[in-house]
Amino acid sequence: MPMTVHLIVHRTNICTVSVDALTRISRAPMRTVRARDLADVYAYPAPALADLARRDLVRRLAHGVYCAVPPEHVGTGWFPTVEAAAAAVATAFYGDRVPVLTGVSAARVHQAWPRAVSDGYVAVPARHRPLSLADRPGAIRFVTRAVETLDAVAVPTELGAALVTTPEQTVLDLARSDPHGDVADVEAAIDAMWDTCDVQVLAGIAARHRMRATFERVAADR
Repeated sequence: MPMTVHLIVHRTNICTVSVDALTRISRAPMRTVRARDLADVYAYPAPALADLARRDLVRRLAHGVYCAVPPEHVGTGWFPTVEAAAAAVATAFYGDRVPVLTGVSAARVHQAWPRAVSDGYVAVPARHRPLSLADRPGAIRFVTRAVETLDAVAVPTELGAALVTTPEQTVLDLARSDPHGDVADVEAAIDAMWDTCDVQVLAGIAARHRMRATFERVAADR
């Protein structure tokens, strides 16, 4: 039987929670689990997690997926950025350091996208339907790609390290999504990242991913 501990929440509300469950969530990659992952801790994980969410000890990110609230944020109504939430949910499904933030989400991580967005975009190795975010309007949109071939780096988020495509990979991905340069936000993001890109790295990625025409068009425009 799991041990229990008494935690003080909001200074006045004392509740008993499962040490095993909270420790499992906090130690999971990106502090995030699916309800089914706690079947060996709780007979009925979903109601138990919903109770922890009401106590602000965990946050429901999407249907059946919860993250541990950082201790310093318990009781504050905290929630992660859409990019951190997208990476965390995808990690719960596909494993640590498998999903890669891509496209618009990658541009936002690189502080290049010119406005706020409601959806998160993450590359994964197998198809998955979009998932609505549970704590705000918006969705997580899964893009099927050979993630191991993407040029990516690890970046810190509120929930832990996540992979994101490099500026070079992001520029080429965005350019391919807007082949005629018609979308103002895409072009603004490419412009914002261009000076940080290594042209030789861009050319190498383009060659590996059959994106030479995309690279040549983007380079010619700048």
